[in-house]
Amino acid sequence: MPIESYVKRILAARVYDVAVETPLDPAPFLSQKLGNQVLLKREDLQPVFSFKCRGAYNKLVGLSAEERNRGVVAASAGNHAQGVALAADRLGLNAVIVMPTTTPEIKVRAVQARGAKVILSGDSFDEAFEKSQELVKKHGYTYIHPYDDPDVIAGQGTIGMELLRQHSGPCHALFVPVGGGGLIAGVAAYVRYLRPDIRIIGVEAEDSACLAAAMAKGRRVRLKEVGLFADGVAVRQMGRETWRVARTCVDEVITATADEMCAAIKDVFDDTRSVSEPAGALAVAGLKKYVERTGITGCNLIAIASGANVNFDRLRHIAERAELGERREAILGVTIPEKPGAFRTFCRVLGRRSITEFNYRFDDPAAAQVFVGVQLPAGESGRENLVNDLRKKEYAVVDMTDNEMAKLHVRYMVGGHAPGAEHELLYRFEFPERPGALLQFLLGLGQNWNISLFHYRNHGAAFGRVLVGMQVPPGERSRVRKYLDELGYPYTDESSNEAYRLFLG
Repeated sequence: MPIESYVKRILAARVYDVAVETPLDPAPFLSQKLGNQVLLKREDLQPVFSFKCRGAYNKLVGLSAEERNRGVVAASAGNHAQGVALAADRLGLNAVIVMPTTTPEIKVRAVQARGAKVILSGDSFDEAFEKSQELVKKHGYTYIHPYDDPDVIAGQGTIGMELLRQHSGPCHALFVPVGGGGLIAGVAAYVRYLRPDIRIIGVEAEDSACLAAAMAKGRRVRLKEVGLFADGVAVRQMGRETWRVARTCVDEVITATADEMCAAIKDVFDDTRSVSEPAGALAVAGLKKYVERTGITGCNLIAIASGANVNFDRLRHIAERAELGERREAILGVTIPEKPGAFRTFCRVLGRRSITEFNYRFDDPAAAQVFVGVQLPAGESGRENLVNDLRKKEYAVVDMTDNEMAKLHVRYMVGGHAPGAEHELLYRFEFPERPGALLQFLLGLGQNWNISLFHYRNHGAAFGRVLVGMQVPPGERSRVRKYLDELGYPYTDESSNEAYRLFLG
């Protein structure tokens, strides 16, 4: 299908029975901070709080009578599910939605409220998709793909039609979040055809970057695994049709970390007072990285705020990590003398910088290991200046701002040295967060070696994190690695981690 044929499909798309034309709002605080005019396409204001109702309705309204009578089934992490449920409810169709067990509860309840039947299956979209195909074979349902379908792509493309009408002046770049590619394929096809002067930039979660991988290889790539923090874009492989369109219409791809998404959620909140989901703020995170990399100023930049379906309990994690994502906090391990007044002297070196965290426990009569968080002005130089200032005063400093184990676990466990824990190895695990998952993990871990350290904290994310210390004699280390590989949970050996040696080992 020629790319220009999508323009006709988009112009003829039927979406406004359920969707609204969302505003293109200025983001004054973000604009001032970045030195550019930033505009947000507010798809979080749709009836289902994401753009997905556009493509879903455009697909369902075009079904034949025979396809409608069979009922419809969809696999989705949440937003497409809500779109299909809303469209089916409006058209009077029976709908079954298969959702991963890791889907935020707010999305599950929203789908059920629209009258659709929800089946929870698997820990990822791919496993939910397999279940949906079983239902198609068993019951003859009509499958509604979340992204790899021309009618779905055209429905999402109406966003591009709207924003070009809403902003007819110069625009340097348009930033679009990418999961399976339905949104960027539809928007890019329309914008590239009518406004080839606008750069189209896809933004992906760093741990779900299937488009970036495909562009690097020149073909679709299936990722071995994906992260689920940004569950709305947690897709292992782009669709065939979305890749065909994206490869010719997308100029580049930027990836963003979870911390950068958290910072972008805060940016969107500051300007709109709405709370984006991680995938919903992904385009803003990419926009910020683009400005930092290129140094452009005085340009018009548009980001699609794609959704606001976030579980309330996940806000704890988002708030904690936003300052790190904005580079407004440094996490340091500092050695100070163990004597009266040493902390006061240390604080004087920090000057007017605010301390956000200070953890310490007596261990050595000569020196104290301090875990400290320090608030910084925006930008990497503030952190470098802080570390340099401390080292000039002859403090031993370890910068742990980018150390995942330090941020996830050690900051809550400082003071845990255990001289008697001989032959200790430290491992960090991840497992899908759902009822009973922690117990299942513990049962799987078995009783082969003594557990000398265990830390778990539920922070509202899709995956739970556990830090485990095990006493393993040197002769059994190859056996423990084989055992952990067979256990089936993603894990990282943290036995050489600086944070572990400073505070726990």
